[in-house]
Amino acid sequence: MLKGNILTTDGWINGSVRFENGRVTALEGHIADPLANDAPYILPGFIDLHVHGGGGRDIMEGGDAADTVARQHAQHGTTSLLATTMTAPRDELMAVVAGLCEQARHRAAGGARMLGVHLEGPYINPGKLGAQPDAATVAVRDEVLKYLDLAPIRVVTIAPEISGHLDIISELAARGVRVQLGHSLGTYDDAVNALKHGARGFTHLFNAMSPLHHRDPGMVGAALAHAEYAELIPDLLHVHPGAIRAAIRAIPRLYVVTDSTSAAGMPDGEYRLGSQHVTKCMGGVRLADGTLAGSTLTMDQALRNLVSLGIPLADVSNRLSRFPADYLGLEDRGRIARGAWADLVVLDREHALTATYVEGESIVEYA
Repeated sequence: MLKGNILTTDGWINGSVRFENGRVTALEGHIADPLANDAPYILPGFIDLHVHGGGGRDIMEGGDAADTVARQHAQHGTTSLLATTMTAPRDELMAVVAGLCEQARHRAAGGARMLGVHLEGPYINPGKLGAQPDAATVAVRDEVLKYLDLAPIRVVTIAPEISGHLDIISELAARGVRVQLGHSLGTYDDAVNALKHGARGFTHLFNAMSPLHHRDPGMVGAALAHAEYAELIPDLLHVHPGAIRAAIRAIPRLYVVTDSTSAAGMPDGEYRLGSQHVTKCMGGVRLADGTLAGSTLTMDQALRNLVSLGIPLADVSNRLSRFPADYLGLEDRGRIARGAWADLVVLDREHALTATYVEGESIVEYA
């Protein structure tokens, strides 16, 4: 049982939440303004749909790397995540995805639940790689379906302007996969057409996509005008606070991701991002040419960053938990409700993490 200011699906209550066998069994309390007392905050656990690594390990390594990554992020309040791949040659990527299927069948003790895989590439525009390796390819139906057979692919990032990709978007959407637009030189019209074909979101909004101009609104303009969902990296390096505010006003269910690399939770130095070598320095991760290459962000720091911009805690929590759960169609995660998984985080009054529970397991207790 935990006591404090609990953010429920109906708003804040001051009271207690009980859980047993991994599920919430009872919620008791009264409606209360959390700013009117000094009790801790109890929020749904964070859901990160874009995770490349952490704790010195990279998802593309295969083996037990995903377990290390899941444990690292659980230390920062992430209770479930999508293991996110990098663009790579077909055989290499197939092998990594096949290995992740086994990882998704179990949850490593002390780690976040892996909900499946986010395939970021290889179906991207080679002219907008960002930090992706130069191995982009055009999507072919049989190959795409092979990936779906190998592992639970929940999200695919794709550049819609490439010939044949609209049909692939339709196919994936029909199979329940969430298609995101990103690493793209596509126009506003390309993005709108992709949304009509079943695309649902945008990958790391503003980054690695055609920008907004008032006479050429690009992918960003399409997202701001039409998207219900989009992911954004609020490390305050990838996106200016003013752009974050604009996106929050425009996109109803904008949600937070870390796009974290193996450098997350590690000291400054050299790390791996897929086949690339990256350097962590001054809070960021970059390629040798200075290109931002993922992040070192953790979800608890993302929460504090957004709160520091004046965004109410309940709104921030939705963007770290409820909206990503809704995006994947998960009704028993991302919220504190009877019958939901007991994925919980506890914060002190300064929004520092003091406890994390994944499916009822206490991950860490902070002093």
